[in-house]
Amino acid sequence: MTAVQADLRIDRPEVADGAALWRIARDSKVLDLNSSYSYLLWCRDFAATSAVARDGHGVPVGFVTGYLRPDRPDTLLVWQVAVDEAYRGRKLAASLLDELAARTAAEFGTETVETTISPDNTASQRLFTSFAERHGARLEREVLFDTDLFPDGPHEPEVLYRIGPLTTAARG
Repeated sequence: MTAVQADLRIDRPEVADGAALWRIARDSKVLDLNSSYSYLLWCRDFAATSAVARDGHGVPVGFVTGYLRPDRPDTLLVWQVAVDEAYRGRKLAASLLDELAARTAAEFGTETVETTISPDNTASQRLFTSFAERHGARLEREVLFDTDLFPDGPHEPEVLYRIGPLTTAARG
């Protein structure tokens, strides 16, 4: 568990956090909202590769969900990043991402971070570009899933951001 600011701390999510993570994702109005059930499962099965920020009362106010890619176990794929509106502007998303990258590097030997970002999500583009800069890592971009692959209506392409290798110092 890491202190971010005097009133916030970052640690692993617990199953009981699933509902709060779902609400934060829903209220973001930019994330693809998964079922509430999936957030419960995520907090159970992927807690080691996810992070949650808690306020002084232990209530989740932000999160990063991720997993290790089965075919590349040295790669952390970041699924979603969200921060409660009341806590935005504090660089909390960056702190969550830094903490999770350091933890997975120490525990699993991850050297690369991947995520996908739609072209209109400039906040996520800035978050991951600045993450690469802070960690002295190369950033590569390529379209992973083009628009025509999505069966549920208009969807922007998902651009893969591959960041790595992370420097030894950046990995913890």
